[in-house]
Amino acid sequence: MNIFDIYLDKIKKIILDQCKNGLLEAPENFNSINVDIPPKQFDCDISTNVAMVLSKINQKTPIDLANQLSELIKKDDININSISVAKPGFINIKFENTFWNLFLKDIINSKVIYGSNPKEKKQKYLVEFVSANPTGPLHVGHCRGAILGDVISNILKFNNHDVVKEYYVNDYGNQIINFTKSVYLRIREILNKEAFPKDNPEFYPGDYIIQIANNIINENKKLDFNKFETVEDELVKLSVAESLKLVKTNLNNLGIKHDNFVSEISIIKNKEVEKVVNKLKENKFVYEGKIEAPKSETNSEWIKRNQLLFKSTDFGDDKDRALQKSDKTWTYFASDVAYHNNKLNRKFDTLINILGADHSGYIKRITAAVEAISGKKNKLKCKVSQLVKLIKDGKPFKMSKRKGDYITVEDLINEVGKDAARFFYVSRSHDQHLDFNLDLAKSKNNENPVYYIQYAHARICSVFKQADEKELELDVSQANLSLLTEEIEKDILRELSRFRSVLESSAIQYEPHQLAYYLRDLSNHFHSY
Repeated sequence: MNIFDIYLDKIKKIILDQCKNGLLEAPENFNSINVDIPPKQFDCDISTNVAMVLSKINQKTPIDLANQLSELIKKDDININSISVAKPGFINIKFENTFWNLFLKDIINSKVIYGSNPKEKKQKYLVEFVSANPTGPLHVGHCRGAILGDVISNILKFNNHDVVKEYYVNDYGNQIINFTKSVYLRIREILNKEAFPKDNPEFYPGDYIIQIANNIINENKKLDFNKFETVEDELVKLSVAESLKLVKTNLNNLGIKHDNFVSEISIIKNKEVEKVVNKLKENKFVYEGKIEAPKSETNSEWIKRNQLLFKSTDFGDDKDRALQKSDKTWTYFASDVAYHNNKLNRKFDTLINILGADHSGYIKRITAAVEAISGKKNKLKCKVSQLVKLIKDGKPFKMSKRKGDYITVEDLINEVGKDAARFFYVSRSHDQHLDFNLDLAKSKNNENPVYYIQYAHARICSVFKQADEKELELDVSQANLSLLTEEIEKDILRELSRFRSVLESSAIQYEPHQLAYYLRDLSNHFHSY
């Protein structure tokens, strides 16, 4: 039973009936009308803003409309105890105790998990998240997007959608070559005692490179490491594979498991870039032209050359984007367009990309490309996870040099644990900067939301444990629900009634922090009880 939908539908029907009788004018749509739980100071169970939405079009004050509609809402409704009107025009409804009895019975007797919506149309989603370059273990900068993507996927699954979690492996380009050279030089250091060039900024300095090098030596005895060029292709595969083992271990320790890992090299080798460029050419979205200097370059340094350009300005971007460099090699954007075409070919209803804060400027061009390929607006949804600052002892948490010049996921989990990491990262809207207080995350008091919520669960388990010890049979279906008349009990019931709405909103808007807030509120009511 979704009480908000029930009463919203009832209000809509009243409006349409009144329109037929010439007593009201209806708006173009009902999107602005809502039914929700009012603030604590109002002595009621649900509230609606319908009178304020209808006021202007009907040229009546919200108060007058609220009084008119109140009578119609209450008419023949045995569940309503009272209706009141509050400025500037809210209609507040209070239910009979019997209504909450019915609500609880509906939860108890339901054949589906409470909160899920079996009537919702099932959709196919592809959620791409993390997709960090496979050049070493994940660091805390990747954490927020990783957990955001995973929790969004879980919420969509809970709402009965088909969801595929995907990681795009950027295993092509100069960064991968430099990473592979770093592994090679560590191999030479281990085998031949040749000094690793630690001061060269092109090479990766972390101790994990030594671990990767040792693994490759031990598992590939027949490879001749005397000359880089002779082993380059094989060493790229081996180095990326070892790095991905580290990444998957990090993700697993965060409770995250991807369904697919898609290789950029496979996209390029399968000529998917050429295919998608030809597709764009056929639709006249590609041309030869020159582009202005990027903001990072001065006009005096920038040389304008003819390049193959995608008409992203046709789809709202601020400038057209290069698909091919002047040397005729493909840009990173071109292979990314090919990858998104690959996604579209797999017939998903909606694509979701979770991007880091440094990729926010990339959204316009990739959404433009997806619209050009698919012919549909809003096929791709992008969510940007903003930066996180770790705080310990009231100061920014300094980086660890052990793995390189960053804090790894492993460091974070060792510090606060998986549950705290997951909760804190989704406890604030993804588009806001987050100060992650490590001391708070480890504390065992009510200030720590993770501890507070887990303690509520522990107390509930304790009730059942004590019942078992006393050999009491707790059959909820036989409970006398009419005894639940205390206001503090109704507070819990009202909060429980919000669960499905919160889940639906979290799923529609891809905002897990709404669920985090809800769990804190529900736990607060339970602890008070």
